Amino acid sequence: MRSPLRVVSLISSVLTVTGALLPTVPAGFTNEEIAIVRKNLIQVANQSWELGTAAEALTEFSWPALSVFNASAFPPPAHLNVSLNATDVLLIANRTVSNKPPTSLALIASEGSAADPASIGVSVLLANWTRPDLTNTAYAQAAGDQLKYLLGSTPRSDAGAISHRASEVQLWADYVYMVPPFIAYFGALQGGEGGKSLLQIAYDQCRLYRDALRDPSGLWRHITLGSWQDDTHWATGNGWAAAGMLRVLQTLNHSSQAEKFAAQQANLTEWIQEILVASWANQKPNGTLFNVIDDPTSFGDTAGTALLASVTYRMAAINNDTTLIPAANRALKLIQDSVDEEGWLHSAVDPYTFHNPLAADAHSPEGQAFVLLLHSAWRAFSNVFSQNKRVITLV
Repeated sequence: MRSPLRVVSLISSVLTVTGALLPTVPAGFTNEEIAIVRKNLIQVANQSWELGTAAEALTEFSWPALSVFNASAFPPPAHLNVSLNATDVLLIANRTVSNKPPTSLALIASEGSAADPASIGVSVLLANWTRPDLTNTAYAQAAGDQLKYLLGSTPRSDAGAISHRASEVQLWADYVYMVPPFIAYFGALQGGEGGKSLLQIAYDQCRLYRDALRDPSGLWRHITLGSWQDDTHWATGNGWAAAGMLRVLQTLNHSSQAEKFAAQQANLTEWIQEILVASWANQKPNGTLFNVIDDPTSFGDTAGTALLASVTYRMAAINNDTTLIPAANRALKLIQDSVDEEGWLHSAVDPYTFHNPLAADAHSPEGQAFVLLLHSAWRAFSNVFSQNKRVITLV
């Protein structure tokens, strides 16, 4: 028979996590509410980075078994069955490849951004891996061309950072969500020495961008180098950086070569966490982050807040560290209050200007995707929390 002290010790070991006791998990969106958000996202996503972000959000929300956050992500199933068909994600990939000019290496031609089209690359790779017709090489060719474009045709900084822009060397925080996850996913699928090299490149690009954009506070500036800069600590930009590094982290972690990248995973974990800590230190009582995180004259932005909250829930589920969950919970409540009955997110930044609030009659495609990402991350964290609670009951 266990002694009372032993039982208390076991319960404490389950309840206690890094930094805090297990927090309260709030109720998330209802299935009906989030379904409308999803429908609206599919309706309004048109630009290359919007399509890539939509494809990722739809994967995490509707097909989590195919997401890099799933321990069995690599390799994906060779054939998708009725219950795991990822039709909405593969439709984005199919349309992109079908519309790609044969003379373009990039998945979408003449974008101006060298990085944004690559955001669709993960869905193209998934379409290639699961294609029913093995004689169809269109997806493999398109993904390979996109990789070739990034590694061989895009300008780089003196340190080796691949430019976000095609016409000049310019580094944007957004890039970290658009490019390194694609390169890492390509490497995880390829395997072998070639795949290992690509996984390292994905990590190195995160490192080089952090070196160029991170300030001593831990926050990242939005844009550096090139013909103009944005030195502000844009909330969405910090979200792009944290969420992109998170996808690379989990791709490394779930790849067949994970043990070869232990140091890189530790670094990425630290770099993501420093953005989160610095960001939530500026959170307002109503749960919002300002569009420029540390500028009190800025305005509250639900889009960047949602994206950073999604990363916070994911990291807590991965690391069993709930220190920042109260901030994510406040953010979740804000986002729930900011989505109207028709499934549209309000009080977001205009994603095309960076520095203006979204007009009352306008919609943010990336903001809609961030709500899906937030819901999916909240769901993953809630599942981990529930499992811990079951362990407590068994003790």
